Amino acid sequence: MYSLFIKTRVKPGCAEAFLAAININAAASVATEPGCLVFDVCQDRVDPDVIYLYEIYRDDEAYEAHTHTAHFRDSRPLVEPLILEQECFESDVVARNPVN
Repeated sequence: MYSLFIKTRVKPGCAEAFLAAININAAASVATEPGCLVFDVCQDRVDPDVIYLYEIYRDDEAYEAHTHTAHFRDSRPLVEPLILEQECFESDVVARNPVN
């Protein structure tokens, strides 16, 4: 499985707008993409302008398919102007431990 950890710092005062847009993308991803297993959105407790995304896809091809969906494409013009900096870490899932 392919995973992404993305740390995003948004412009001051833009966290609410960023979260609104990215939450739509995240919800649509897990609801409509069989290859998207997890798309979690988290906000830093100390610095609310820092947003973390954690995504798991069945494989690299499932992630590539994600980038061609309407919800992904529609979110880009909404979130990109709000981003100050972003770090992306790619990894392979070694063990997944869901509760359910």
